[in-house]
Formats: sequence, structure tokens, C-alpha cells
Amino acid sequence: MKRLLFNILIASSFIISNEIIEFKSANPFSFRDIITNLENQENQDVFGILRFPDNFDPNQKYPLIIGVAGSLDWSEHHFEYLEMYRNLGIATFELNSFKSRGVKSTVGSQTQVTTAMMILDLYNAFETLATHINIDKENVGLTGWSLGGAVTLFSGWKPLKDAIGTDLKFTSRLAFYPPCFAVPDKMDFENIPTHILIGEFDNWTPAQACIDFEELMQSKSYNFNVTVYDSSYHSFDRSTGLEFIENAYSFEDCSFRIGNDGSVLMNFLNIPMTTPTLQKLGLIFCAERGAMIGTNISAKQKAFKFSEKFMSEHLLGK
Repeated sequence: MKRLLFNILIASSFIISNEIIEFKSANPFSFRDIITNLENQENQDVFGILRFPDNFDPNQKYPLIIGVAGSLDWSEHHFEYLEMYRNLGIATFELNSFKSRGVKSTVGSQTQVTTAMMILDLYNAFETLATHINIDKENVGLTGWSLGGAVTLFSGWKPLKDAIGTDLKFTSRLAFYPPCFAVPDKMDFENIPTHILIGEFDNWTPAQACIDFEELMQSKSYNFNVTVYDSSYHSFDRSTGLEFIENAYSFEDCSFRIGNDGSVLMNFLNIPMTTPTLQKLGLIFCAERGAMIGTNISAKQKAFKFSEKFMSEHLLGK
């Protein structure tokens, strides 16, 4: 009997400290769909997984970090960061935009699940999580990798946030190797601590674009910084060695601008990439196929330590 009670207690503890959170979202393809036509977008059910530290106290409110995966969806190295945050006493939430839509990967297309969809998912998740009895809604950080890094970066763009209609605010943003080569005409972002970690040799989402973005943001007095890790490629914090992804887009020669209505345009052709067909057409003129990904042990270790320090400072005040 004692053994049975013990097993029940263990199972109950797991259920309490790990919750599937479901919420309503939609499927805007582009930023313009959010800014100009959000009410007419196809509805979408989305879920994520909320996890609390092992020593979960039902009477406590926890700081939270929302994590957003990249084009290959959730991988082992993402979970390593989230586990580290929970060991610090921070709850974590894994946004599952891909699984909610029955998609495994967007590598090579970037159309089935878009940055716009994921940003809308993010804020709808935040609205739901803000009502949770054990979440401190005033102390929520955001982190994302690659495509999730784009979500982390551009969810702070005020025209998008204003169109979504939320007053919730993140305390910090930490983006891993995001695409920085799309620059808004209206540089109006939330001014919260934002940091990008990216590899020197990244030929999927090039580091130079993030350095240029940093200079532009700092010239407007934003709390925005970039760290570039030497001799590192895309996904330098993975657990696997270097490999060449043949169908991945290499954006080294791409440079886009984002109009005030959310249209992403080619700088020299002004093609508004607001549908899958137009996006593919626009990418023909700048993107090539094939990019390197894989671990750089030194960069991985440095990024892990930096992440711990960054989130501890901004969520725990350490």
C-alpha cells in the first residue's frame, strides 16, 4: 500500500509540474496579414507544454521563459537550455506551432509555418499563460532559435504587437542565430534587453546582417546587443557534428525591407512576399540552396553560460 501511495504521489507531482496548455490562434502567412487583415485569418488550435522546476510549489508564482524552436522543430539542444532554466527555478513553456499544424519541418520552403503565424501563437500563448495561478506574468522572458529567433526578434516590433492587441510585455529576449536581413522602414521596437548569439560562419542566417541590425538599433538607443562566436556555423549549439543541409536556404545575399503595413519586400525589386508563391519568387533573386549546421563545442559552452547569466539577471535579478 505504501508503495502504491508513493507511486501515486510521484505521478501526481509529474502531472502538476508538466501541463499541456491549449489555446486559439490563427494562420496569417505574413506580417501584413496580421497588421491589415487579422480578423479574417483561418483559425488554428495550438498547444504548448508548460514545465515547472522539480521542486514545484503550488503556492508559488514562477518566472517563465517561453521557448520557440526553429525550422526543424524541437531538438535535444533546445531542451538542454530549458532544463537549465528550470534548475534555476524558472518555469518553461515549449511553443508547439509545428506539431499543432501537423508539420515536421519547414526547411526548404518556409511556407507551412511562418514567422507571422508563430508570433501570433506566441502572444496567444502568453495571454493564456498570464492567467495561470503559478505564473508571474510580469516576469516572462523569451528565447528562440533560427526561425524561433525571428519570432523572438520581431515579436518586439510595435506595429505587429499593436495589431495583435496585447498589453503583455516580455522582460528580455534572447535570440539564437535569427534572420536579421529584413529591416523595417519603421524601427519601432519595445526597448527591453535583447541579445543575439550567432556564429561567424553562419551561411543560413548571416552574422553580418545581425551586426548591421545591432548598429541600427543602438543608434536609436535600444538595449540591443550581438555576440558573434568565432569559427561557428548555424546551430552551433547542436549536439551533432557539422553537416551540409542541401535543401536549406542560404540567405547570405538577401536583403529585405519591411513596409509599414508589414509587407516584406526585396530591396531592389520591391516584390511584396505576402503569399507562398510571391515569397518563392522573391527568394529566387537572392537565396541559394545549401547551408552548414552543426556544433562548435567552445561556442556551445559559451552560449550556454551566457544564457544562464542573461536570464538569471533579467528574470531573477542575479
